Amino acid sequence: MRTIAIFQTEKQMRFRTILTLGTLFAGALTLNPSAACADVVRYPIPNSTFPIAQAVQVSGNAATYYVSGQVPPVVSKEAEPTSPQAYGDTKTQTIGVLGKIKGILEGLGLGMGDVVKMQVFLVHDARAPMDFKAFMEGYTQFFGGNQPNLPARSVVGVAALANPGFLVEIEVIAARDPNR
Repeated sequence: MRTIAIFQTEKQMRFRTILTLGTLFAGALTLNPSAACADVVRYPIPNSTFPIAQAVQVSGNAATYYVSGQVPPVVSKEAEPTSPQAYGDTKTQTIGVLGKIKGILEGLGLGMGDVVKMQVFLVHDARAPMDFKAFMEGYTQFFGGNQPNLPARSVVGVAALANPGFLVEIEVIAARDPNR
């Protein structure tokens, strides 16, 4: 009998704890209804037109999406599949990769304007230095023109990617801003 009484007491305590926490949460939302809203705030680089954000703040209950690194699609089936000719130059690869990311985001009900962080890997070695200019030519087709929501971004030169033909790999984090 004592075991049943202890079990009942623990069950009642759990119920009271959940009830108390629920009441506190509801009270917090009543006092501060914006606490339930997410905000995505982008901070531009001061005195600059460079198409990235200096920082992006995601607060509240924003849904955050982490998109795995994407590599370029094949643009020439005749070329050796481990050669850059199969995937194109840096600009072509950048456009292809960002196009794939755009498709993934659209499948999730998001767009490129929801990207808050971007990590770019560009192949860079003595034989083929990183072509940052060509990367930017592809990048600005997706960010900075008609689509003004700029992500925080970093670009890293790497010795190689998974396939010797890849020159570009990009991963992103997106956040849904319910205020948009």
